[in-house]
Amino acid sequence: MTTPEIIPFAEGEAQLDWIGLTDALAAGHDLPRAEIADSFLYRGGDTLLNRAAWIDGLGLAVKSATIFPGNASVGKPAVNGGVSVYSDDDGTLAAIVDFHLVTKWKTAGDSLLAARRLARADSKVILIVGAGTVARSLVEAYSTAFPEARFEIWNRTGAKAQELADQFAHVTAVDDLAGAVEQADIVSCATMSTEPVLRGKWLRPGTHVDLIGAYRPDMREADDDVLTRGRLFVDSLDTTVGHIGEIKDPIARGVISDADIVADYYGLDAFARQADDEITVFKNGGGAHLDLMVSRYILDRWRTR
Repeated sequence: MTTPEIIPFAEGEAQLDWIGLTDALAAGHDLPRAEIADSFLYRGGDTLLNRAAWIDGLGLAVKSATIFPGNASVGKPAVNGGVSVYSDDDGTLAAIVDFHLVTKWKTAGDSLLAARRLARADSKVILIVGAGTVARSLVEAYSTAFPEARFEIWNRTGAKAQELADQFAHVTAVDDLAGAVEQADIVSCATMSTEPVLRGKWLRPGTHVDLIGAYRPDMREADDDVLTRGRLFVDSLDTTVGHIGEIKDPIARGVISDADIVADYYGLDAFARQADDEITVFKNGGGAHLDLMVSRYILDRWRTR
């Protein structure tokens, strides 16, 4: 029996590049639609989340996450886990990949694939709303596809935005969100907000909007005007419609309908800007199928290192 590969964060990340990842995600969506399933186990405030996916021709993956909020009080990470990747041929365990490596590259890579198709190629100002872990990944990812762009960071806590900006030569912290949105070519939201922080009235023609943070039915980052002013795309109809407040809430109130969603990644040919002054809106919902695609990309790069 072949010993599975063990792929840690730093050594695995050294083999990767963002453009190659988005190409791998596009290729993964040329395969049959994934079968996905999530399961949860609880003990008080602690959680075990398993997200599983199977794509015929690519393989299987189970991403396990343990969420122990109490770890923070003793200086330990609250979220831990791993991704088990299995062969599509015989079901044997091919690799165990660091959880944080897969999550980082999946989240930012998901948004970058859409931006490469929907944002204007000459985008020069990229605004990131939020200054957490995802925001740093977004700077790294977007910088590869838009190398001439400068970045701005806004966060409710200005000091945190400045702390992130100080880590990059081409990033500036800003405190006027409305003014920053009005000047941005790309706006990427990665917050934990349950109420909209992004207003559609601030968007100028030609802007691409990337919505990442909302992942529960009670979460919104963008108001209704954002969704009605732009052409709307999602990464997966299965993981956004009916599940995430950004899409579920306005559909339930009749603000938009399912028909207003142009396409998901299984209709990637439709991901195209129709005019320079068009506003495009992309909802990054994630999903186990993307974890599988990213894990396979990581494994393939690891084997050819």
